[in-house]
Amino acid sequence: MKKSIISSFSSVSLWTAISRVFGLVRDIATTSLLGASFLHDIFVVVLKIPNLFRRFFAEGAFSQAFIPVYSKYVEEKNKPDQDLFLHNLFSRLFIALTVFTVLVIFLAPFFIFLFAPGFYLDETKKDIAIISLKIMFPYLGLISLVAFAAGIQNTHTKFAVPAGTPIIFNVSLILAAIFIAPYYDIPIISLAWAVLIAGLIQVILNFYMLYRLDRFPKFKYTKDHPGVKKVFKIMIPALIAGGVTQLNLLIDTIYASLLTTGSPTWLYVSDRLIQLPLGVFAIALGTVLLPRLSRINIATDFYKFRETLMHSQKLILFIALPSIVGLIMCSNEILATIFLRGSFSIEDVNQSSLSLIAFSAGLPFFMLLKIYIPAFFSRQDTKTPLMISLMSLLINAFLNYVLAFKLGYGHIGIAAGSSIAAIVSVLVYQIILFKQDILIFKSPFTRFNFSLLASLFVLIYFLNSVTDYFDFYNLTEFGKISSLSVIVLCSILIFALCIRILLGKSYKKYFIY
Repeated sequence: MKKSIISSFSSVSLWTAISRVFGLVRDIATTSLLGASFLHDIFVVVLKIPNLFRRFFAEGAFSQAFIPVYSKYVEEKNKPDQDLFLHNLFSRLFIALTVFTVLVIFLAPFFIFLFAPGFYLDETKKDIAIISLKIMFPYLGLISLVAFAAGIQNTHTKFAVPAGTPIIFNVSLILAAIFIAPYYDIPIISLAWAVLIAGLIQVILNFYMLYRLDRFPKFKYTKDHPGVKKVFKIMIPALIAGGVTQLNLLIDTIYASLLTTGSPTWLYVSDRLIQLPLGVFAIALGTVLLPRLSRINIATDFYKFRETLMHSQKLILFIALPSIVGLIMCSNEILATIFLRGSFSIEDVNQSSLSLIAFSAGLPFFMLLKIYIPAFFSRQDTKTPLMISLMSLLINAFLNYVLAFKLGYGHIGIAAGSSIAAIVSVLVYQIILFKQDILIFKSPFTRFNFSLLASLFVLIYFLNSVTDYFDFYNLTEFGKISSLSVIVLCSILIFALCIRILLGKSYKKYFIY
């Protein structure tokens, strides 16, 4: 893995980490305001609807198809061809998003019934959900345009602004939750407007960056543009694959809406903590990898392609495994520190802790998926991810139903089903990559693996000893924050020191490459 990748990855990780911290503050503000009430359940479920389509259209299929094609235009260094391609693609994207957004606003009751049938059965929940969706859904169009602009910036190795853009969303909701929402009879309406305003600001910022890059798109429609046709050709199976992935989230949302009040919120807050290492490291690395791998000609640079992917895999495991230990062993402590205030009770912490543990078991696999999928899309292979996504959908739907309802594990079963589906998906990806000789088998008895395992045992021993000394439920706000900060910092230092000592000078080839 070259220094340029490490540098880009560090930049994305830094901005993503800052964004995730603001995201946690946002969640603290909204859960303190609403608790695990039906209003918070409505907010998190309705917000998932534009976010689901955003991942489906923009950050999923569109980005995976757009970046490899645009990378080829950039390599050819023909500016007029690049501009013509971007103008045509932007025009089609804008029209499609506008039409779809208007359609969903008019059909809002149907979409609430589709995504949250449990709300539709309650007149109050249904009415509030419909109003919130109508306000929030234009955010899809705005954030999809942001994804278009981010793809251009990432291809030109400009990662900072796209990675930091979500900070705007988080700050907007924090301000609304603290200063505006408490004065509304239905506070989530003000939160819905904050979502829309954040989307507008994000578009302005990212399109300003395109202006500075001299890549500002204009309305221009050329019939049968070859680049646009190629994007859509790649995008169709990618849309299906992305749709299947988002159907997994839809199934989770539907099942959660049918469970006891509070279940969507418990799943939401536990998922938010999982998203911290997932977003800061795995998604950040995947963001950097896609344009990087797209520029590598696998026919002539096969070793470079394999080397890049395998080093990325090793880095993911190095981050994911201690993250699992910390999230599982300190689940109650983390949740109590972040969320135990206002309307969010100790029972909410305990229930969220159970789903956090179930999600944590799948964390390395959620993270590995973020680097395996670009390995296929960068080669314009969208069929393999599609088939694996279909398989994952069936496994997830079946396990969620069995674990949540038949066996009675409720929201814990939904989290466990998602983790198991991710584990199976990763195993299938690895089998295929091994068959393609992109991943190669190496002996597990290596110095790196021994050092990692030994360091994890030391970390487990430390956390098991130290967490018994604190009663986070009865500490003051300052006491909780300072105690958790000390535990986290000591854990990082202990783990890093153990790795450094056990690897000796050889650590450089893993982390300074």
